[in-house]
Amino acid sequence: MSDFELEDCHNGSVCGVDEVGRGPLAGPVVAACVVIPPKIRGMEMTASIKDSKKLTGLRRQVLNEFILENCSFAISVIEVETIDRINILQASLKAMSEAISALMKKAQVSHALIDGNRIPTQLPCPASAVVKGDDRSASIAAASIIAKVHRDKIMKRLDADYPQFGWIKNAGYPTPDHLAALERFGVTPHHRRTFGPVKRLLAKSA
Repeated sequence: MSDFELEDCHNGSVCGVDEVGRGPLAGPVVAACVVIPPKIRGMEMTASIKDSKKLTGLRRQVLNEFILENCSFAISVIEVETIDRINILQASLKAMSEAISALMKKAQVSHALIDGNRIPTQLPCPASAVVKGDDRSASIAAASIIAKVHRDKIMKRLDADYPQFGWIKNAGYPTPDHLAALERFGVTPHHRRTFGPVKRLLAKSA
């Protein structure tokens, strides 16, 4: 269960950072950074914040609005071209670093709790990597929620131009329907060309 035990290990204002979209074949990777202020820690809505993957779509939307209205936050989007140029790991780290930097332009942050086992280089504040952080930190869980909702909105917009790929449902992940559509309709500008199924299809058609 996500709580504030890790946040309370540090003095000052602590942010949680998470990313979404490392695994899809299409679309950007998105990172978010959130500071949950002390004044809302005891609220019932805050207590229900948890890993976005463990929430229904409707509950995610409700919590997303709550977080955006009551917390300091920033979101970074790294597009497909950059993912293909620097690889998905570096793109994810870049997104997290950019989100932290953006948040620090409008709010004080003394420490960042980053989901996973890697910390981006050249951060503007001290940071800790937290494995399975969205289960252990309310701030990281909040970041996972707004990153997920933000990326889903992007994929919904892209789906309007490419409905045959089902991105509104699969968010660009390599589901059987998405893979079948990729074989049938080919690669779009929003597909990650360095990812296995896309790379193999491009090689086959070259």
